[in-house]
Amino acid sequence: MENKSLARRISVVVLTHNRADELVATLERLLALPEHPPIFVADNASSDNTVALVKTLFPTVCLIECGANLGAAGRNLAAACVGTDYIAFCDDDTWWEPGSLDRAVQLLDAWPDVGVLSARVVVGDEKSTDPTCAVMRASPLGREGLPGPALIGYMAGACVFRASLYRKVGGYEPRLFIGGEEELVALDVLAANQSIVYCEQLTVHHRPSPSRDSGLRRRMLARNAAWVAWLRLPWTQACRGTLRALGVLAREGRFVRDGIGLLRGLTWVLPRRRVVPDAVLRLRERVFAGERALAVASATSDAKPAATDNEARI
Repeated sequence: MENKSLARRISVVVLTHNRADELVATLERLLALPEHPPIFVADNASSDNTVALVKTLFPTVCLIECGANLGAAGRNLAAACVGTDYIAFCDDDTWWEPGSLDRAVQLLDAWPDVGVLSARVVVGDEKSTDPTCAVMRASPLGREGLPGPALIGYMAGACVFRASLYRKVGGYEPRLFIGGEEELVALDVLAANQSIVYCEQLTVHHRPSPSRDSGLRRRMLARNAAWVAWLRLPWTQACRGTLRALGVLAREGRFVRDGIGLLRGLTWVLPRRRVVPDAVLRLRERVFAGERALAVASATSDAKPAATDNEARI
């Protein structure tokens, strides 16, 4: 496949907010890709010089000014402007390795039942593989008939979607903002009988930004997990998810304020409740059972005394 044709097959959408320097470095790398994909930047109302820099330094990049900080849903506005079959997503601190987009097109063309490819992520200058990727690689769902292990989730800043599927499921829910926002989309993708696949043939580089609030992220992850459970999972799982979230908020010292916000959110969640099919629930249970078995095996291994020379040879 010639790189010229790829410009009509796959686009890149970059989400950013107040990280002008990181975005500039990312765009330089993306524009140097041999695939020459159209690039769309969704700017979540940055108050720094992000917009001016993109307009001045990167005139070929399509800049979508969201008008407000929409969180993950900023991607929806950019995706609406894409005219290619596939969309590769990344963030202002992640970028695609040369050749990965070409391979993504080939794989999605060859496997029409695959809706999302989640790439291998390598971190920092040392290019160490993100630990999440090891979990994905070991998915108990296997890879029969697929280009990689089947998953029940993916990494939002390192994935390739069928554009039609992304629009069908509605993209990201604005009320979730940021933090585990992929889970709701993943459930809807699986409910649409499309597979999510971990693909080590695709590589995304990640240089984590120092501009992070880990406490806020933990609280957002907990709240969103509870809301997603109420939106798509059985009542028992929704109740358990809510209790777990409240426990996190208590440990973070934000039980009253954030807990009230979580519970108030049920006013918009419950009217939109649509439990996924049993087949999707079974996939989730297989994955969670596999993770529990792995955790037990790891704990047992850590607790076992070191083998003698004879034992090691058996």
